Amino acid sequence: MRKKQAVKRHIKADKKYKSLLVSKLINKLMSRGKKTKAESIAYGALEEAGKKLNIAPTEVIEKALNNVRPLVEVKSRRVGGTTYQVPIEVRPSRSENLGLRWLIGYASQRKGKPMAKKLSEELVLAVKGEGSAVKKREDTHKMAEANRAFAHYRW
Repeated sequence: MRKKQAVKRHIKADKKYKSLLVSKLINKLMSRGKKTKAESIAYGALEEAGKKLNIAPTEVIEKALNNVRPLVEVKSRRVGGTTYQVPIEVRPSRSENLGLRWLIGYASQRKGKPMAKKLSEELVLAVKGEGSAVKKREDTHKMAEANRAFAHYRW
């Protein structure tokens, strides 16, 4: 257990679109500190997805994230020797974080294309309400709905 609560860090908006959401996407994409590489991937993916959908690149990420972010999730709770999957509402910051993580994760699992192209395809599918990340959200919601009987074990 911590002595003090961790201090929330505030990130700066990105250089091109002045958007916090795009900045979070870039930070999630970044590996081994290579931020310029992550920026080129993110900007390329957003522009390509924006052209496909005929909307602004910042709108693409907002709409995709709204279709992917979960509202409820299940957490394991041990009660009297039995483990229950207890449905819990997701905080907005965690929901945004999970949505971005799922989008990037499922994009990187696709094979045979550059990351910018894979991410743009996943974003386009997410805006349309399809794709693996949207399916993950629906599965999470179904699991929470199925375990609704254990909601009284919430802590």
